[in-house]
Amino acid sequence: MINNITNVRGIKCWGAHIGVKSMRRDLAIIFSEVPASAAATFTQNKVIAEPIKVSKGHIKDGKAQAIVINAGNANACTGQQGYEGALAMARTTAEELNIDEKLVIIASTGLIGEPFPTEEIVNGIKENASKLSDMSSAGSFAANAILTTDTFAKEGFEAFEIDGKTVNIAGIAKGSGMIHPNMATMLGFIISDAAIDPKLLKVATKEAVDKSFNMITVDGDTSTNDMVAVMCNGLAENKMITSKKDPGYKIFKEHLTAIMIHLAKLIVSDGEGSSKFVEYRVVNAPDEDIARKLIRGISDSTLVKAAVYGRDPNWGRIICAAGNVGVEFDYTKVDLYLGVKDNLIKVLEKGKPQDFDRNFMKKLLRESQIEIKLDMCAGKAQAVGWGSDLTTDYVLFNSVYTT
Repeated sequence: MINNITNVRGIKCWGAHIGVKSMRRDLAIIFSEVPASAAATFTQNKVIAEPIKVSKGHIKDGKAQAIVINAGNANACTGQQGYEGALAMARTTAEELNIDEKLVIIASTGLIGEPFPTEEIVNGIKENASKLSDMSSAGSFAANAILTTDTFAKEGFEAFEIDGKTVNIAGIAKGSGMIHPNMATMLGFIISDAAIDPKLLKVATKEAVDKSFNMITVDGDTSTNDMVAVMCNGLAENKMITSKKDPGYKIFKEHLTAIMIHLAKLIVSDGEGSSKFVEYRVVNAPDEDIARKLIRGISDSTLVKAAVYGRDPNWGRIICAAGNVGVEFDYTKVDLYLGVKDNLIKVLEKGKPQDFDRNFMKKLLRESQIEIKLDMCAGKAQAVGWGSDLTTDYVLFNSVYTT
């Protein structure tokens, strides 16, 4: 049995090809049999896609029951025509599923600035709403239907206990280019049967996103369409989580964060043209915010990513990137390590360069998964993030993206 979003109680979904894209599935519908607590984070880009505008309004009350996503067209920079198309997506989904329009979250991904194919998508929703299923294959269809330049579907599932009740949580995501979320094109949808208050779910979602999707980068571009949405329909029948002090809250948030980290790492591993997956760790920092800012600054450095691609142990680029972040940083107090998880080599100690075998280091850096660790020696806080290298394939791919 495949564990995916259909293993969550009361969840049905479908993914279909409706013709917006030439060959791949391009419409996904996720439906909860009962209204669910819901929360979401959205792109911080000042250019906001039309579905983001609609979904922001719909989720204000912390409730949702369906999510519909189209691929192949971002519905961004499309003006009134695109906005009316986004409304039509929500309205049609609500009519077909016999639910309130405000309970529908919508998302789009694909090319920016192309006229939105409202008729094709509305007809696709009408044709496929009746096919919703709780079969595992339907979950996989939905995961594949939200992809654009991705090379594989990104899915995750976990089961755990709260109050003696088995709780399921699952998710799907897409993204391989325009990845530098700040809440790429990056979309993530997490579904659970946990019972949790909407206001508390909003808090948990933001904290989990900050530790997962907001800690990845491929190319430094925050998309017009970035969204992470969470629905929890309560069908696990655990005692409703209403306070951070509830024992179940910590358990739920741990698994929510874990599933998001899993999906976020899959996105990085599928980075356009990338050849390496890089884990960045900052330890013994004054506070977590500084640690996270350093990771995002270092991981997004073009020079650092190019050095990783070339297997060049040029640690000076890492220190330079850290100094550009805008936080208090004294390189004469830090230790820096490069290598792979089980074989990290210290290249800098309290600002002093260390002797190391460069040929052996280059051999380590040939691995597909490498690690960069910065010890600030200035506190107890830490953070982790993930990124890719910058390859010639990435440049070539994105130089002809629309042609």
